[in-house]
Amino acid sequence: MLDDQDQARDAYWMGRAFELAEQAARLGEAPIGAVLVDSKTQVLVAEAHNEPISLHDPSGHAEILAIRRAGEALANYRLAPDLTLYVTLEPCTMCAGAISHARIARLVYGASDPKGGAVEHGVRFFEQKTCHWRPKVTTGILADRCADILRTFFRARRG
Repeated sequence: MLDDQDQARDAYWMGRAFELAEQAARLGEAPIGAVLVDSKTQVLVAEAHNEPISLHDPSGHAEILAIRRAGEALANYRLAPDLTLYVTLEPCTMCAGAISHARIARLVYGASDPKGGAVEHGVRFFEQKTCHWRPKVTTGILADRCADILRTFFRARRG
């Protein structure tokens, strides 16, 4: 159970991830944002939004890009041991795998994704015996806002 201070921190950082999701939407990318934060110092390590279209890269998901940028910022493939990843949408299988390999200590996400998510839906990646690293998971932070921006974006694209 999170105390009030932890809930306020989670809302703050998810708010930043949401701003990145808005940037992605303005660029025609799926509105998903992610930030990696050092849990102990509350210092932002890296951030990203979805960019598979602009990067011509199917792995250009916000989580993957934030993890790559954190490795660059830390000049090490072994990321800091106390990182929290805030992302506006439940990670897919690819992103859950990257989170596990990066040994992210904690995952916080906003909207659930019954169709493409892999944490509480689909393959439930972190529950598999073969998963070598499992982050602590918190869900539902700014969930309505995170879900609404996605619904609005895809409704407009479908016309």
